[in-house]
Formats: sequence, structure tokens, C-alpha cells
Amino acid sequence: MEFINEAFIHSLMNDSSLRNGSLQLDIIGKAKEAKGLSLKDSAALLNVTSRDILEELFNAAKEVKEKIFGKRLVVFAPLYITNSCVNNCLYCTFRRDNKDLKRKSLTLEEIEEETCLMVQQGQKRLLLVAGEHPKNAALEFIGKAVEKIYSVKVNEGNIRRVDLNSAPMSVSNFKTLKNFGIGTYHCFQETYDYNTYSLMHPDGPKSDYAWRLYAMDRALQAGIEDVGIGSLFGLTDYRFEALGLLSHALNLDERYGLGPHTISVPRILPALNAQPEFNSPHAVDDAAFKKLVAVLRLAVPYTGILLSTRENAEFRRELLNVGVSQIGTGSRTSLYTGQISAEGDQRSLDEVVMDLLKLGFLPSFCTACCRSERTGDRFMELAKAGSIGRLCLSNSVSSLKEYLLDYASEKTKLAGEDLLNARLGAENSGFLSEVIKMLERVTDGERDVYV
Repeated sequence: MEFINEAFIHSLMNDSSLRNGSLQLDIIGKAKEAKGLSLKDSAALLNVTSRDILEELFNAAKEVKEKIFGKRLVVFAPLYITNSCVNNCLYCTFRRDNKDLKRKSLTLEEIEEETCLMVQQGQKRLLLVAGEHPKNAALEFIGKAVEKIYSVKVNEGNIRRVDLNSAPMSVSNFKTLKNFGIGTYHCFQETYDYNTYSLMHPDGPKSDYAWRLYAMDRALQAGIEDVGIGSLFGLTDYRFEALGLLSHALNLDERYGLGPHTISVPRILPALNAQPEFNSPHAVDDAAFKKLVAVLRLAVPYTGILLSTRENAEFRRELLNVGVSQIGTGSRTSLYTGQISAEGDQRSLDEVVMDLLKLGFLPSFCTACCRSERTGDRFMELAKAGSIGRLCLSNSVSSLKEYLLDYASEKTKLAGEDLLNARLGAENSGFLSEVIKMLERVTDGERDVYV
């Protein structure tokens, strides 16, 4: 496709001049300005092997993330509504030809039950995930599911933002989707390498590389302003995938004046009944994965980097310090009410929040931007100018206070109050006055307080 120039990407991967340590350090220094990086600069950093330069890279990624978004981390929960799928992706447990998979599609009543469980935990954001199926994941049903989720209230709690990860749509269907009131629309290319894509997706609607690649263009043209892209790392060389992702992000920025709202970085997991050669044919080890996350942060500093529960708790802690800004919690990939995925980070929301507090991060349940029309180019303008952090911090503090009062264990509540006191004590008087008023409103019983 026009903007995925495979020959150019491979030339960058093979360019020995980009392995020069002095050059790489210069690029890292430039990246600290939080203005982003070119594809060539990103390729140079993906080739870093020196331990000392890697440390410089990681420190720069941490610095840039905190410059744009502050030391806060958005938490969300995925909700899988069906594992029925008409595609036959060779690496996926949900693929059509996997006869040993027990198929399950949630009814609206089950979706309500799942939502109640998540609200009772304190969740405020859901990522709705569906396989591609003309009936079980039909657009009309997705709309009813979103409506059902928003309708659930448990005491004062509710889900305030629903994002969607689903199959690509036409412009007209994306317009309908926008009217459902979703936040970000996610769709992952899986792999940007055309030949690998064709091999891994032999038939079904997903076999059309171009239809999937231009899904974000159609979504933006339909008025959905926040879109999320991603690759499934492990299908081909991780450097190619990272540069493919950045090519996609840069193209969206050039054509529409805004880059992707999020970039997701899942690593492939062994799939039930998949042939061994399709279970991570290009496995990405932890060191390479950490490096690519840091490079993505420096290349597109304004974009949220989203990390799923596929990674274990210990490694997720490392990645939080190199640019990750959103993390999944409590994944229910089993599609059975109350069951948590047996893979990756299995901790409860409260355990994750406690861990983030101990690490000095501010867990955020904020959903303000989506409901204050700070989306699309308005969000990007604030993010690129480095101004979004002030709003994020105010709303994060308020949303965390609400969580501590209504849902946190006593231990987590104490740790949260300590962190809030420390953070507020470090802020200037103007900011302090604003946030103290917000916290007083929450303490007095008001909910969903945001700027």
C-alpha cells in the first residue's frame, strides 16, 4: 500500500550507518524535546544494542511520557462479547476452523451481568472486544451492547466510556457506530508485512489487507475522531512491525492532522490447535519488546501506548517506566461470567491499583476528554503542546479519590491518600486550589467530577 513502503522500511533495517552509537545518542537527545521522530531516526533507535545507550533510551522515554501525560496511568477492562468468528487467522484460537474451541456469545443479559461485576470493582472504562461474525457481532448488536453497558448503574457507579475493538466497517457503518457513543475505535493490522499478512489470513473478510489497513481512514471520515492502531508482535521482525506502525501513525497525522489516539502492542501467545510454526514465528524477547515500546513513545509522544494483560505483572512494571500510559486489568477472555483469563497479569483491579500506588504512579479512571469534546484534533493540539497533562492530572486525582472512597480495600485506600497528599503538596498554589475544590466535592458525595 502507498504509505507502507516495505522496500524503504527494509532499507532502514539494513542500514549499517544507523547502528552508530553517537548518532543514536544524538537522536535520543533530540527525542527529549517531545516533538516526535522520523522513520529513519526510529529505525536507528530500534538498532540500539549498547547497554549504556539502552539506558539512555529508556530514561528518555520515561521523561517524554511524563512530560506529555504526567506520572499517571489510565486503567481499563476489556469485555469480550463473542469468540465466534468467520475468519481463519492461523495464529488465533478464535479462528473458524478451530473445532475444539467452545463457542460463546454473550446475550444482552450476560453483558449486563458482566458490566455489573466490573462496576462493582470500580471500573469506569470498558474495551468491548468482538470476533468478526455477521450475527453475533453484528453492528446492531454492538449498538445494543453499548447501550446496555451505559445503562448499568450499581449504587453511584457506572461505566462512563466504552471503547470498541471490532472488525473494519464501511464509512456508512462507522457513522452508525459513532452514534452509539463509543470512545476510541480500535482495529489492529496484526502485521504490516503484506506477504506475512496473506499467509496468516488465508480466507475470510480479514484476508483483504487493504480493507483493514484503511479502516482508520474510513472511521475518521465518518466522524469517529479517536482511533487506535496496533500490531501483533511476533508474526514478523519486530523492527518491521514497529516501523509499519509508525508509518501508519505518520500517514494519519499527515492526512487528517491527528495521529492515532492509542497504539497497542500485544505479543502473540500460543493459540489452541495452531501449528507450531504459527505460534510466534518471530518471537520477541523481553529486551527487544521493552526497546520497541520505548522507541514508539519517543516517535509518537502524543499517542497513548496501551498494554494488555497478556504480559505478566513483573514485566508490566518495567514497561510502565518506558512509555506505557494505559493498562488493561481483569481481562475476561474466557467469555464466562466471573472467570479471569489464565494468562498474563491475573491480578484484580484493587491489586493493580495498589501496585501502581506503591510504584509512585497515579491510577486514573478519568473519562473526561471523550465527554468534553476534547477528542480528535482538540486532544492532539493539547497533547502536542504538552498541555494535556494539567487536565489529566486534575481529573485523575478526582477519579482516584472516587475509587478510594467507593471501592478500594482499606490498605489501598491508605496508600492512595498518602500518594494524593504527596502529589498535591508538590504542586503550585493555583493548581492546588482547583484540585482541592474538586476533591472536596467528591468527599461530600458528588461523583463524576471533572474539568
